[in-house]
Amino acid sequence: QVQLVESGGGLVQPGGSLRLSCEASGLTFGSAGMGWFRQAPGKEREFVSDINSFGGNIHYADSVKGRFTIARDNAKNTVYLQMNSLKPEDTAVYYCAARSRQGRFYYWGQGTQVTVSS
Repeated sequence: QVQLVESGGGLVQPGGSLRLSCEASGLTFGSAGMGWFRQAPGKEREFVSDINSFGGNIHYADSVKGRFTIARDNAKNTVYLQMNSLKPEDTAVYYCAARSRQGRFYYWGQGTQVTVSS
């Protein structure tokens, strides 16, 4: 049974930083592409960033380029999202996702709340 458990969310002031973590179990982590998505209240879930199994082929949404950094540690079965220069519009529930063997994002975590407010 695949489990993705996010942590690291919280309340932060504009301009602040947070690091999200997602620990995976029940899958061959070193073979799985991973990604982060977010969903703000009243909006659809949107792509934030992804990374391939080797730690390359990284993509970011335009809205987070230059501020967010995705990374992974295959020895710890964990993917990270470092978020700097946070803005109120970054407020959302952030979800970790893992790709299936077919390549689509199939496995999802429960989400962690990030609130950016003064």
